[in-house]
Formats: sequence, structure tokens, C-alpha cells
Amino acid sequence: MPAPPTSAKLPYAVGMFGSSLPINLVRGSILLFYVDTLGLSSVAYGVVMAVYAVIDALDNPVLGHLSDRTRSRFGRRRPWLMVAVPVLVAVFIALFSPPDGLTGAALVAWFAVFAILTEAADSMFNANYTSLLPELFRTEDERSRVNAMRQVFQLAAMVVSVALTPMLTTRWLGSEHGPEGFSRTAVLFGVVALLVMGAMVLGVREDPGVQHEPPTALRHSIVGVLRTREFWLIGVTIAGYGAALGLMVSGVQLWMRYTLHRPVGDATPVLGAAILVAAAALPAWAWLARRVGAPRAWRWALVWLAASFLPLWFVTDLAGAVVGAAVVGVGYGGVLATTDLVTARVLDRDARVSGLHREGVFLGSFGVFARLTGALGGLALVSLDWFFGYAGGNAPGEDPGRAFRVYTCLYPAALVAVAAVAARFVRVDDETGGRPASPTTGDVAR
Repeated sequence: MPAPPTSAKLPYAVGMFGSSLPINLVRGSILLFYVDTLGLSSVAYGVVMAVYAVIDALDNPVLGHLSDRTRSRFGRRRPWLMVAVPVLVAVFIALFSPPDGLTGAALVAWFAVFAILTEAADSMFNANYTSLLPELFRTEDERSRVNAMRQVFQLAAMVVSVALTPMLTTRWLGSEHGPEGFSRTAVLFGVVALLVMGAMVLGVREDPGVQHEPPTALRHSIVGVLRTREFWLIGVTIAGYGAALGLMVSGVQLWMRYTLHRPVGDATPVLGAAILVAAAALPAWAWLARRVGAPRAWRWALVWLAASFLPLWFVTDLAGAVVGAAVVGVGYGGVLATTDLVTARVLDRDARVSGLHREGVFLGSFGVFARLTGALGGLALVSLDWFFGYAGGNAPGEDPGRAFRVYTCLYPAALVAVAAVAARFVRVDDETGGRPASPTTGDVAR
């Protein structure tokens, strides 16, 4: 299969914008919406997050395996994408639209059902979307450029769904303490996501030669993944930095409210600084990955990111928060630019050794670790109740300011430090060539 032209790369890359809108609203505002606004118990929130993380961890490799086994005239991935897109949008809107007056166990049930469904639909989409990267783009140079493009689209979506969300939900479409702004924002983001992701699904074409490979059994595929040393190390790294960024994004609005004693809307310039600097840093990190190799650049980015959270502990005003977030953004840009390149090398090696293209089950299994970020986030929130007495907006405890300083600064620094240590032991191929020859189509690595 020849390398896709630039005009074919754009539809794939822009899909990241559509998928990032809903999921980043969930990760950035679900804590504020359910716990601090609707009054859901922080303990109930933590338990639901832990349960849904386990369920979602189990469905990720299964969805990836089913995708690998699919044979259709549309390809292996596109049929699943066609289903995932409308389902994701529908359950996402429902998550932010509970019936008026819902409280207690009913509110917990609504949150649990639609949080689990949203993450399951997102898993179905991403298991197939990310599997297309190593299949469509064969060399590390191509992957580096395309991945930088799609990460720019992700960061553009984060400007809207993370940085602008506090303004949208509390000022433009709602009020400081009311829930209606979140529901209206979810509908807006859902419609845009549906259009953008739909265009992506229609705009990509898969390699038909891969479908001639014999499908493998689930047990065989899972065992092959579990025996791969780098799967565990990269998985720990993904869980560590993913959980850290999730804590910062979900906690910064409450950090504003309780620690810096400012309106929630002031989180917009803080998050905006992190995202815009990350976008500006992406080309430099992509260049560095091509210069010194993706694994080395990846490790450097993780070390920077771990250290960058620590100065936030000492921030006392909005200006300091903006500067501190910008420093975090530099490391975040590096992680975005390099992580998928490292995992693609692992997939190349697996295909070379096994003679099979099983990106779906591999990336779905990596998704197990990504979904553990939800469980770690839930545990972090429950710990605020244990240590500081923060049980939610109705019972914030005696020192919620210190609680969210720990949640937004200290916990992320520790988690990324663990990720950086795990990354140090990852060993992947040093060559910058791409996919191995296909045993059925005769494609050559380029």
C-alpha cells in the first residue's frame, strides 16, 4: 500500500478534534458537575470511577480483538467507527443531562450508567482510530508528521472543551453554580463531534491486503500481548502520565475556587496557557524525535513533565498559575508528540515476529492502562475526604484549599515520576523504518 498523500492524511488527523471534544469535557468537568454542583458524594464518585475503570479495562482488549478479526468491504476498522460515533455522542449528552431533581441513589445510578457507556463508546472509537495510524503510515517520519497534525487538532479541541468550558458552563451558557450550562455545552460539543468524526470515517481508506490474514483467537492474541515486556512498561507509563494530566484538568477549576479563591471561569486562561504552549511545543518535540529517536525524546518529555508540576504548589495568584501551567504545557506537548511513535515501534516488532497485524488488541490492551487513570482519579478524590474532609460541594471540609493543592500539584508530580522511571526501561527497535513486509500482500518496509 503506497504512502497516503497529504490530502489523505488530513481527514485522519482531524478526527482527533471530534473525538477530543466530548471526552475532554467528561475528564475536565465531570467532577465539578456531579460532585460540586449536583452534590454527589465524593466517595460515591470515587467508587463509580473505580468500577467503571475495571469494566472499561476489560472491554478495551476485547473491542480491539473484534476489530482485528473483522472482515468487510469497508475494512476492519471503519464498521466499528460507524457504530461508535453516534453512540458516543448520544450517551455523552445524556451523561450531562440528568433529569431535574435527581438525587441520592438515583443520581449515582444515572452517573454510573452513562459514565460507563460513554467510556465504552470512546474505547470502541479509539481502539479503531489509533489502530489506523501504524497501518496507514509506514515510516517513523510519516508517523511523526501525521501524529503531530492530529495532536494539534486534539489541542485545538482542548482549547474549546477544556480551556473555554469554564466560561461556557458558568457564564455564557449557564451560571456559576447551576447545572444547565453543562447540559447545553454537551449538546453543542456533541453535534460538532458527530459532524467531524463522521467526516473522518468517510475520508479514510484501509489497506485491503491486511484482511487476507487469518484471524486469531482471543486467547492467542491476549497471551501474545501479555508476553511482551514493553507492553507492561509502556502501560505503566501511560497510566502514570494520563492520571496526572487527568487530575490537573479535573482539579484546576476547584483549585481556582478553593485554593486561589477565584471564580471557576478563571481556569480558562490557566488551561489555555497549558494547551497553547503544548501546541507550540509540538513541532519542536516532533523534530527532536526525528533527530534523536522517539524513545529518547519521549523519556526527556516525561522528566520535564514530572518536574513541571512542582512549582504549581507555590502559586498564590492567577498570573503565577498561568506561568506554571505554561511550563507544564511544554512537557505535555512532548508526551503527545512521542508516545504513539514509541507504541508504533512495538506494534511493528510484533507484526514482524508474529506475521499478524493485531494493532487493535494491542492498543486496546494499552487502553486498559489508560482507563486505570479513572480509577486513580477516583482514589485521589476519595483520599481528599480521608485527609482533608472534602466530601463534595455540600461538605468541603475545613481546608479544601490545601486539598486541591495536593490534588492538582503533588499527586500529578508523583504519578509522572513513576511514569518516567518505567519509560527508562523500555527497549524498542532503533531503526526508523516502518511496517514490516506483509506476508499476504508483499508490502515492503520503507
